[in-house]
Amino acid sequence: MTTAHPSPFARADMTTSPFARSSAFDEIARSQTIEEAYSIPESFLEIEVRNPQTHGFGRKMYTDYEVVCKTNIPAFRLRSSLVRRRYSDFEAFRDILERESTRVNIPPLPGKVFTNRFSDEIIEQRREGLERFLSIVAGHPLLQTGSKVLSAFLQDPQWDKGQWM
Repeated sequence: MTTAHPSPFARADMTTSPFARSSAFDEIARSQTIEEAYSIPESFLEIEVRNPQTHGFGRKMYTDYEVVCKTNIPAFRLRSSLVRRRYSDFEAFRDILERESTRVNIPPLPGKVFTNRFSDEIIEQRREGLERFLSIVAGHPLLQTGSKVLSAFLQDPQWDKGQWM
């Protein structure tokens, strides 16, 4: 004669909904303190492309941008940095990343513009696109840990594409 054993999956209390919150959940879901709500997150990365400046005359004109990086991610040497980069630097950086990181799909840069490229509207569109590009690239965990050029491009004021090509 076999005795029936209760299933290990059977609920002890069949009157309680399986979706009801338990008191253990209430402990976890307590409200945050002010310090917790406004403290620095465990890891953060802020990238900003700002302050475009156009230099030169005629065919020698170009625009460069400030790239501001604030982070506490260990892969970056500096917690805060500010460098200037021009579009051709971004193009070289992207090419280097593609060669260096075959497992990661590198997003495209904003397209080249051949007419009116120094108008405020075009410069602002490009600035937004460059910021979006850098936020995606710098936020990628495989690139943060595996890329040699990422930290240098974002943080080294003496960055030279010739060192990497």
